[in-house]
Amino acid sequence: MTLQDLAKSLHNCQRCKLAKMGRTQVVFGVGNPHASVMFVGESPGFNEDQQGEPFVGAAGKLLNDLLQSAGLSRSDIYIANVIKCRPPNNRDPEPDEVETCKPFLMQQIAMIHPTLVCTLGNWATQTLLERKVGITKVRGQAFYLKNFVLFPLLHPAAALHQGSMLEPLREDFKKLREFLDRNTKPSEPTATPATGPTLHIEPPQPAQMDLFGS
Repeated sequence: MTLQDLAKSLHNCQRCKLAKMGRTQVVFGVGNPHASVMFVGESPGFNEDQQGEPFVGAAGKLLNDLLQSAGLSRSDIYIANVIKCRPPNNRDPEPDEVETCKPFLMQQIAMIHPTLVCTLGNWATQTLLERKVGITKVRGQAFYLKNFVLFPLLHPAAALHQGSMLEPLREDFKKLREFLDRNTKPSEPTATPATGPTLHIEPPQPAQMDLFGS
């Protein structure tokens, strides 16, 4: 199965109650299918639901600026959400909705095979870390998981709602740029297909303290 096949299979998804709660369409994901860096948000908002792409509203414009500050562009990365359908009134996703939709996110990650997955906000971070931990405790740090490195970031929408979060959000992307600079190899001129930055991330030393203390 390809990403395109998976997208087609979810085109008119009826697997959870969000299908009957006013969504316009399933918002699957968009970007470079061979990306080394993937971004994962929470769920589509109004603009995303209308246009069928993640991060196209005001938060998307801010994300584009932040990507540029980290030396990335939309053409380098792939963007998806944990939840593929807009919850009514942009409410938080409910546990049964996350459980229903998470397998499709994991399939996207497996197909794209990114080296680095950047989660935006609490829901995406907790879903992929599989721990109830606040974003403010883990933001701007690398977590070495089995199949990829997870790099949690504040959500751009949080900075739009609360102006005081904008500077911390910019700091997160500055840390992301530093992490990328330390781990990116120059791309080979003949390398195909285009993958954006080629990341080579060494696992941490065994002595590195586990941030969760386990």
